[in-house]
Amino acid sequence: MQPIMISNKRALFSGDLQKTATLFKALSHPARLAILEYLAETKTCITGDIADELPLSRTTVNQHLKELKDVGLIKGTIDGVKKNYCINQDKLNLLRENFNEFFEKIDTGFQCE
Repeated sequence: MQPIMISNKRALFSGDLQKTATLFKALSHPARLAILEYLAETKTCITGDIADELPLSRTTVNQHLKELKDVGLIKGTIDGVKKNYCINQDKLNLLRENFNEFFEKIDTGFQCE
């Protein structure tokens, strides 16, 4: 029996594309976008507050917060049982730069008909 070879297709792409894809993937769910909007409006918040604002359970909100924190788009501190999260402005600026650079690269000005 032949061993099964598992290929990591992501490794075929540049590190810059992989980083950009990871950030874009973190933004690919409307709940995560809503969390970022909420954090931007409130400047900081407590996990429970976010769950009260979204039509999702606390567990689901916590999973989305984890995704955003894992890619560095949000930062959090723990104060007793409260978890305070805010937007990581440095990472947001990096995301903006990656977004602009990517779309500048693919903008040909050519319109297909």
